[in-house]
Amino acid sequence: MAMKIRLARGGSKKRPFYRVVAADSRMPRDGRYVEKLGTYNPLLPKDSEERVKLDMERVQHWLDKGAQPTDRVSRFLEAAGVLEKKERANLKKGEPGKKAQERVEEKAAKAQAAADAAAEAAAAPAEEAPAEEAPAEEAAAEEAKAE
Repeated sequence: MAMKIRLARGGSKKRPFYRVVAADSRMPRDGRYVEKLGTYNPLLPKDSEERVKLDMERVQHWLDKGAQPTDRVSRFLEAAGVLEKKERANLKKGEPGKKAQERVEEKAAKAQAAADAAAEAAAAPAEEAPAEEAPAEEAAAEEAKAE
């Protein structure tokens, strides 16, 4: 019989509460278990003493018997110093999804187009600026003649 140390969910809708249990791996998540080993309340702040409570003697007993902790429970045990830390490489996690990457590319293309347009606009008035000053001088000269 393959034993697991895992979380069994309790609590109401949107208010999760978990029991840390030793259960046969073939049983349903919230179903029959052999022994309750502790509790986990994710609604409490991370630094709270009450967030994760474990009966370490019993956990150690089950680990010695060959029970496999699930990923979440093994993280609790690592934090408690019972298990050595495992190297976990979730390299995909930091990458944005396909849609987000497409949006970034579109945004970059638009920004590049806007930058090109701004550069052209900045270059064009520099050439036209003397032409704009000339009519102003002519208008001033005409006004002087009118007087």
